[in-house]
Amino acid sequence: MDALSRAEPRRARGRLGAQSAEARAPAVPWARFSAWLECVCVVTFDLELGQALELVYPSDFRLTDKEKSSICYLSFPDSHSGCLGDTQFSFRIRQCGGQRSPWPADDRHYDSGAPVSLQREAAHYLGYVYFRQVKDSSVKRGYFQKSLVLVSRLPFVRLFQALLSLIAPEYFDKLAPCLEAVCSEIDQWPAPVPGRTLNLPVVGVVLQVHIPSRADKPESTSLKQRGHENLLPAPLVLSSVHELDLFRCFQPVLAHVQTLWELMLLGEPLLVLAPSPTVSSEMVLALTRCLQPLKFCCDYRPYFTIHDSEFKEFATRTQAPPNVVLGVTNPFLIKTLQHWPHILRIGEPKMSGRGCLAGGLPKQVKLKKPSRLKTLDTKPGLYTTYTAHLHRDKALLTRLLRGLRRGRPADTLTTLLRGHLLELTQSFVIPLEHYMAGLMPLQKSVAPWKTPPQIRPFHQDDFLRSLECTGPQLTCVLKGDWLGLYRRFFKSPHFDGWYRQRRREMAHKLEALHLEAICEADIETWMKDKSEVEVVDLVLKLREKLVRAQSHQLPVKEETLQRARLHIETAIGSLPKDLQAVLCPP
Repeated sequence: MDALSRAEPRRARGRLGAQSAEARAPAVPWARFSAWLECVCVVTFDLELGQALELVYPSDFRLTDKEKSSICYLSFPDSHSGCLGDTQFSFRIRQCGGQRSPWPADDRHYDSGAPVSLQREAAHYLGYVYFRQVKDSSVKRGYFQKSLVLVSRLPFVRLFQALLSLIAPEYFDKLAPCLEAVCSEIDQWPAPVPGRTLNLPVVGVVLQVHIPSRADKPESTSLKQRGHENLLPAPLVLSSVHELDLFRCFQPVLAHVQTLWELMLLGEPLLVLAPSPTVSSEMVLALTRCLQPLKFCCDYRPYFTIHDSEFKEFATRTQAPPNVVLGVTNPFLIKTLQHWPHILRIGEPKMSGRGCLAGGLPKQVKLKKPSRLKTLDTKPGLYTTYTAHLHRDKALLTRLLRGLRRGRPADTLTTLLRGHLLELTQSFVIPLEHYMAGLMPLQKSVAPWKTPPQIRPFHQDDFLRSLECTGPQLTCVLKGDWLGLYRRFFKSPHFDGWYRQRRREMAHKLEALHLEAICEADIETWMKDKSEVEVVDLVLKLREKLVRAQSHQLPVKEETLQRARLHIETAIGSLPKDLQAVLCPP
């Protein structure tokens, strides 16, 4: 499948490495490149083999045979998508064989500062595809068909699509030498540090991006042009590395956006059948992003085919469908997966004529019962028996329609829609956060020489009773069965993911408070009546706490860490020489 990559791996790797060996600061080869991308793949169509992996850069990057097969099949639109010209879309595959090596410190630093919804994928690869299909009489089949694929763990869809739109046309014209130069340029980029604005040069263009941080306010994540007065050429400013045009993605389903939000919140299985991989992947990504700032904890596949190794797992009828949002373009899958509880069929995009509502809004898909689902000639619609818990916000659709009629920019309408979904999610999550914060022991109960108190358990009934005073009705005007929605949420992967994350953060905070309490205590007074065994035990525990503070990046100041080191020195200094030699060997 990847004969060219196998035939000359060392020579290709050497050429790429030689171009920038002197300029590259990190000692590990391709360290800066791997901070952004895992690898770059070229997939072509071979008359005998079908889709074939033509190149992989860096050529020593190891993909399993199953991963190679998945990348090949998912990098081409299937035969039901008439994609002539250039097409961009994305996919997501499960990494085979587990994590290959420990993550670099830079990766852990990124995850600790990034919003939880934008952390690196731990067990999946994200593929960003630029596919070209044009007539070519010099090819036996009559068509030039090739895909350039960026494989990454970062969910920066906007950045990587912009990068592909710059490098793919160049590559299709100039082939390998161009790709080598691009990889070397990416290997010079600074690491993606949350909160930083970076200038990323590639093929004569400078991309200016802001890397989102947990400290960013949700409404201030976009980047305006800045800090480039001395840059030539002037940078191409990306307002966001990850945000999609939600209004464009959700246009055909705006009337049901709240129902879809509830289905995503509850982690319900959803099949999205779209006319092309572009529409499929954008809709799936938009659905997974509509819960921000809540992390999407279910599986999702922006584009999926029957050739995927996990097809049987998703198609089985012997057990309930898994918690996954599946984007497909092959109508055959409607027949195979018609037992799924929720199916969204999107038609061809129409922005004029009979397919539009007044003001230019596409005709909205209708809610339909699954029993009306036809196997191969399925009309657009949301096929589900689910009844929404919350009343529909009719004012939102009215405002969007009014904006369309008045010719408001698409960015403005997307901001309005994103703000609505953000308010909805925050109104739902804030009572959970408020209750969870109350489970944390008080700081005054954390004593230096005692085991820190435990975080109290989360009792669902206690939380539901608390909603009368602290519920979402305080921040959201929508009425409905909020209690019923919370009860179903407790059974979803998203509650489990949110609770584990928050409890882990609280445990880290408790560790930090305990370390601070020890460092603020008078260690010499404590040691006066303590045995040598107790002093040695303190030294070992303090050392363990220092290691944990650094490896888990606990929220402690450097000043606290320094005082802990001084405490260790003081404690060791009070011991006999033989014990000092054991604790501090030369």
